[in-house]
Amino acid sequence: MRNHETLIEVDGVAKRFGDVVAVDSVAFTVHRGELFGFLGPNGAGKTTTINMLTGLARPDTGAINIAGIDCTQNPRGAQHMIGVVPDESNLYPELSGFENLCFCGSLYGFRKRDREARARELLDQFGLADAAGRKFAGYSKGMKRKLTIAAGIIHGPPILFLDEPTTGIDVASARQIRQRIADLNAGGTTVFLTTHYIEEAERLCQRIAFIVKGRIVRIDTVDALMHETDGRHVVQFSVSDPVPTGGKSAAVTVNAADLCAAITGAFPHLQCRAIADTAIRVESPAPVRVGPLVRLLEDRGAEVAEARKIRPSLEEVFVRITGIEPAAMKLEKAKIGGGA
Repeated sequence: MRNHETLIEVDGVAKRFGDVVAVDSVAFTVHRGELFGFLGPNGAGKTTTINMLTGLARPDTGAINIAGIDCTQNPRGAQHMIGVVPDESNLYPELSGFENLCFCGSLYGFRKRDREARARELLDQFGLADAAGRKFAGYSKGMKRKLTIAAGIIHGPPILFLDEPTTGIDVASARQIRQRIADLNAGGTTVFLTTHYIEEAERLCQRIAFIVKGRIVRIDTVDALMHETDGRHVVQFSVSDPVPTGGKSAAVTVNAADLCAAITGAFPHLQCRAIADTAIRVESPAPVRVGPLVRLLEDRGAEVAEARKIRPSLEEVFVRITGIEPAAMKLEKAKIGGGA
């Protein structure tokens, strides 16, 4: 974060769709030069918030101010200053990558020579130069995402809104996009990033807002949030049914939630939660003694395949504040697709 000059100010913004409250009295500020994260599950209100900030939707109540411009009264007043990368591509499938970027450049008044030079520059930066002449429809998901981001920054905006930029793409493309986002921010671009990937928010953002069911439940710096994990000790257990021997079936079917209940019943000083059908996470302010826990789990009919100490992360803070498991966020996103 470079300074504390407020560039984006949102005050009491709300949006309903019929009986559904998508965003409920949201308030926050974004500083100039900051990479600000909006973290929450599918349906939390992330995309609706971005749509209101970028003039694609009007808030029912509240005020939005961007760089001194009252965007509540003039929703498109700040559009010359912003770049927008939606959660789904808005480019033309029948045009080539080069043609799409040139068309976007023309919308911002670039002369032909300038927009063609800028298009080639961006294609090269995103590793798409070899695909410049191919139709956008034939691009992979990762390539489409990269070109969509290139289109969003073709005019060099000082503010960039990114809605779930790495969802549903390959690992290599996601890594390249994250690096490009970090580079843009390092160069002075203010970035507003929505994501449901906790590790992405932790890696990229300086401050994060947790949003759940349309309400912001916490805003803080990543450093302050991570400070809450100081002194915490975490061990993760992978469990399964015992392997049957002699043709006999296992007597018990593993249930991670029941195993967690057994652990907290026997060791009240420990915090335990099931993070998957066959995974348990145990947390304590003091070092965790693994041996007694393994014996207890085995006495309950489970086989412990692995007991691994892990470094506390932003995930621990997110779960503690929201009660939402990261695995559930990712599964929900994969089933439904798209943000909200």
